[in-house]
Amino acid sequence: MSDDWQLRAACRGPQSEVFFPPGTFERKDDKLGRELRAKDICRTCPVKRPCLDYAIAIKEPHGIWGGMNEAERRNLLADAS
Repeated sequence: MSDDWQLRAACRGPQSEVFFPPGTFERKDDKLGRELRAKDICRTCPVKRPCLDYAIAIKEPHGIWGGMNEAERRNLLADAS
């Protein structure tokens, strides 16, 4: 699977920190806010689908990929089964 799409991703740069949880405890409302900011960036991304496909293919357990968090990706896979 080619990863050329990563070079065109809207999440590249300093804003990338909102796509993954911090290394310390994160309150639920902080997590929801962080995820909403990440998903807003995803909405403008020209490579949103390849990103999501990649996360699903490698079974990425963390972060926002292709506009979906971990639970949303798991649900997408469960619905497809």
